[in-house]
Amino acid sequence: MYTFKKEERLCSRKHLDLLFKNGSSFLLYPFRISYLFIDQATSIQAQVVINVPKKRYKRAVDRNLIKRRIREAYRLNKQDNFYLPLPTNKGLLLFSIQFVGKEKYEFAFIQKKLIATFKRFQGLIQQNEIN
Repeated sequence: MYTFKKEERLCSRKHLDLLFKNGSSFLLYPFRISYLFIDQATSIQAQVVINVPKKRYKRAVDRNLIKRRIREAYRLNKQDNFYLPLPTNKGLLLFSIQFVGKEKYEFAFIQKKLIATFKRFQGLIQQNEIN
């Protein structure tokens, strides 16, 4: 339940290109979220990539710290706040979490904002199902 396995990580170059060329996105500071549903039958519901820009954080230590905090927040909250409201009939979800914040935030702040991001994403999905 509280795992983040290899098959949940978005590593495929083809899928990454597809996500960033054809996907939709929204900004909820300090995250920029891109997402795309593709028709592919898998045992998992979503594949996620986490990105912290080198342009803003020159030192790898800082980038890795932020990525670790985001991964941990995702791992702890994905089941209740992300997977449950996902529609099962749309296929595999490709999901990108890009950190656009200007400073290194504490884990509690990142976790709170990631949960808010999941709720906003859930609202967008429900809105698209209605339309």
